[in-house]
Amino acid sequence: MKKILITGGAGFIGSHVVRLFVNKYPDYQIYNLDKLTYAGNLENLKDIQNKPNYHFVLGDITDDAFIQKLFEKEQFDGVIHLAAESHVDRSITNPNAFVFTNIIGTVNLLNAARAIWKEHPEGKRFYHVSTDEVYGALGQEGFFTEETCYDPHSPYSASKAGSDHFVRAYHDTYGLPVIISNCSNNYGPNQFPEKLIPLFINNIRHNKPLPVYGKGENVRDWLYVEDHAAAIDVIYHQGPDGETFNIGGHNEWKNIDLIKVLCKVMDKKLGREPGTSEKLITFVTDRAGHDLRYAIDSSKLQRELGWKPSLQFEEGLEKTVDWYLNNQQWLDNVTSGNYQKYYDEMYGNR
Repeated sequence: MKKILITGGAGFIGSHVVRLFVNKYPDYQIYNLDKLTYAGNLENLKDIQNKPNYHFVLGDITDDAFIQKLFEKEQFDGVIHLAAESHVDRSITNPNAFVFTNIIGTVNLLNAARAIWKEHPEGKRFYHVSTDEVYGALGQEGFFTEETCYDPHSPYSASKAGSDHFVRAYHDTYGLPVIISNCSNNYGPNQFPEKLIPLFINNIRHNKPLPVYGKGENVRDWLYVEDHAAAIDVIYHQGPDGETFNIGGHNEWKNIDLIKVLCKVMDKKLGREPGTSEKLITFVTDRAGHDLRYAIDSSKLQRELGWKPSLQFEEGLEKTVDWYLNNQQWLDNVTSGNYQKYYDEMYGNR
């Protein structure tokens, strides 16, 4: 019976990974380690919280002593590491938090895994989940591949790049069995409403302005979160040690085009006159170091492990809007006073 630790399992992507593993692998014992900061929400996992193979652990990956004791006690066979500070705007206002969580926290986990797997690394795996932002920015052409040189432009992406390098270093120096994936932008249910799609769904619902950086020309590749969870499952079980796999949705959209599609979907769902929500679009000063375009080439993952995305963007977007409109209590609960204060700091003076 395998014991797998999933860090950040109460967050957006992590909760979908935890749910998938708990339901798909009843013979695995799944441990969800989360600090339950603003983005960690146990409501995301209410449907599986009483499953016999699910265990929640409240804790902080930056607490080295706590992590060492947890690994010594539970003797995990695998780690899927998703816990991270992930919002670029927050990294600009408070870079130190990103250094501590994304780099120091990752090294603490690597040290703990190395200590308990040192004598018997066979069948063990440390899976580090990263981002396409470590690669920097693209022009109008080309795609990020697994061989693209790192060129991070924000404190967030720099901290994730640093954690990636540590994971590879522990593989090369100590022989730790590791694997890394770098994924494009995710969307779907349970995403905290500081990210673009849930933020704008919530703002449209309340007839609030839709703050668009610059002219909305930035391009992102979007992947439905359940497709990302499925890719993590495949990579964890089938990917060779020491490898990196890029995960992308083959769904490139300019921000302004995505927002206009979202406005149309919301007008339809809310029974509003077409064009009503577009009037809420408000252009604000562009973010410092804002990368123009990200685009992932995930052909290696498709070719070697047989994964591919199941949803096109328009279908996934409609499913996402339906979820938020059908779970307004969830959205209201996470949109706390602290979040509103942060939102005002980020956008109120632009």
